[in-house]
Amino acid sequence: MQIFGFLGSLLGWILWAAFYVLKDFGLAIIVFTIIVKACVFPFSIKQQKSMAGTARLQKKQKEIQEKYANNKQKANEEIQKLYEKEGVKPMGGCLTTIIPMLVLFGIFYAVGWPLTNTLHLNSADVNDALTYVNTIPGYSSVTGMYNYQEINLLKVFPNIANTEAINAIFSQADISKVMELVNGFNTFGIDLLAVPSDFGFLSPYILFPVLCFASNIGSQIIMQKINKNQMAQQQGCMKVMLFAMPLFSAYIAYVVPCAMAFYWIVSALLGLVQSILLGKIFSAAQMTANSEARHAALMFENEARIPYVYAPKETPALNNNANSKQKNKKKK
Repeated sequence: MQIFGFLGSLLGWILWAAFYVLKDFGLAIIVFTIIVKACVFPFSIKQQKSMAGTARLQKKQKEIQEKYANNKQKANEEIQKLYEKEGVKPMGGCLTTIIPMLVLFGIFYAVGWPLTNTLHLNSADVNDALTYVNTIPGYSSVTGMYNYQEINLLKVFPNIANTEAINAIFSQADISKVMELVNGFNTFGIDLLAVPSDFGFLSPYILFPVLCFASNIGSQIIMQKINKNQMAQQQGCMKVMLFAMPLFSAYIAYVVPCAMAFYWIVSALLGLVQSILLGKIFSAAQMTANSEARHAALMFENEARIPYVYAPKETPALNNNANSKQKNKKKK
């Protein structure tokens, strides 16, 4: 958990810089997510190339498996040789998957803990402020809800900013920064500090969990269609997970401040756009075409390196003279 908090603190500087310029937390999340995804984009390209490279060899791999159906060890050896010959690394996408996942958790910590990871306030001071708020009747149930206490503290901060306890904990500069951040949570007329469950299913805030579910399940379905030749057909529990995870994210989005749901929606939509672009540029068909083009170019290049040797054909007259001389020699 500490490594995610560390990553969240590092990424928080980017989020704070975006907010400092835009003065709007929602817009800052959008810009922040774009910047971070651009930074990890090379890893996404490598992952897509690895998947596409493995996919274009599926037919040959299947033929090898059928040929050596009774000898799995030999089949694995031949498949490994095939991968080496074609320059494909099936496990090449593992590291490129882990790194974006670590960054994803770092982003989550940057957005979910804005006081310590975005504003970089002293964590002890933030904890003292939470302790103080939890002693106030009517406020403890708000700041103590789930693990997003810092976001919930922002929600009540305008009401306690002028109290002696808060002024004793934070400096005036820190209080000004917190108030600036609080005022930036109104995006497109929507309060990102609001919790949908506080308003019920008939409020406009229900759109956040709904959009969270739709964006997550939509991105998964479209990504599966894009990578239909690169991913095994979903069966059994995998089909359950296809709906279970978006439902779970929708539930979480319903009970936490809208800022978190807004980030999930933005991240899912940007991830979908990225997957569509990479799926078209580095598809299995495109990778196969590129491989065949490189192979043809290499053949032409090798042929061009062969030196030209002039070998004139002998004339019929010369051939007759040569044959006559051979016959005369035999007679003698």
